[in-house]
Amino acid sequence: MKILIVNPIIYTSETRDIKKVNTIKDTMIYDLSLGFMQKGIDVTLIACSDYKPLQKESYPFNVVWLDAKIKKLFPSNTIPYCPDIKRYIKNNKFDLIITSEVFSLNSLMLSVRSKKNLIVWHELGKHNKLMHQLPSKIWYNIIARLFFRNTKIVARSVQARAFISQFCNNVSDTVIDHGVNLEKFKYETEKENYFAVSSQLIKRKRIDKIIKVFSEYVKEEDSTCKLYIMGEGEERENLEALAEELKISNNVIFTGKLPHSELVGILSKAKAMLVYTESDLNMVSIVESLAMATPVVTTCVPYSCHYIKKYKLGIADDDWNARSLVKICNDNSYIQNCLSYRPTLNTEYKVEQFLNVYKQV
Repeated sequence: MKILIVNPIIYTSETRDIKKVNTIKDTMIYDLSLGFMQKGIDVTLIACSDYKPLQKESYPFNVVWLDAKIKKLFPSNTIPYCPDIKRYIKNNKFDLIITSEVFSLNSLMLSVRSKKNLIVWHELGKHNKLMHQLPSKIWYNIIARLFFRNTKIVARSVQARAFISQFCNNVSDTVIDHGVNLEKFKYETEKENYFAVSSQLIKRKRIDKIIKVFSEYVKEEDSTCKLYIMGEGEERENLEALAEELKISNNVIFTGKLPHSELVGILSKAKAMLVYTESDLNMVSIVESLAMATPVVTTCVPYSCHYIKKYKLGIADDDWNARSLVKICNDNSYIQNCLSYRPTLNTEYKVEQFLNVYKQV
């Protein structure tokens, strides 16, 4: 069996100026491709060349880097346009093609040419705010209804499924969220006395709110507890000043950006991972945390809040506070629930879900 995965955006970039990384081997889509390969499937991954790593890497499956075109109109960090996809699928035959997003020029090209063996893996659960939602509403109400009408769509969340079902007829009942390679994420049930944040230090992440809540927890409940803030960003100095102002600078540890292996080691032993984002819909870091049996305390913004609530994998509350941290520390059932849910986060499980959907295409 031959599978093509079209995922131009390998990792998130906040700006058009995409920062190069040394490797893509710690990305979700790499692990998914590896999962298919380990099932004995011939896998090819197509990605935008703007995300090609700084260092030359070898991969156990085929990776094709295609150039994005007309970048001023279609930025590579949001809606990359890679027209060479048409030529590639014309010259190469695949049993199954998995492409990301309905709102994508690449997915549109594939839906027109390869509808019969195509799955669109859809993430967005509401209209994009750009230009008062006008481009998004035009795309979904006209383009999606015309050219994706009968294309098989698989949503990445319950919210995304409800949204895309308004415009497309052939939406699978199966929801496939991001997965992780469990071999890379060893769980720890004996937690140490600290919380963890894994995030860019930018305004919309609202790390300032996390620090303020943690300050209350330290002063009211446990003066020895620590907070690891792992990541870099423009808000770091402001956040360090806030910790100083609240007189908890000895309790808050800013690590900067860590190698993934070090980040995982810290996250695995945390009492909980803390999230106060205002706009991030899908966060791979949440999946990684749960895979290591580290509960998550989050707002209801990330789509994963649905199953965090349903399976009691942490606390999802738009106004979580110091009492929420007390609750997560005093109830070990959250850790046990994460362990029970862990197998469904495995990339192998996601691969099986895709193959089951493929049988219905």
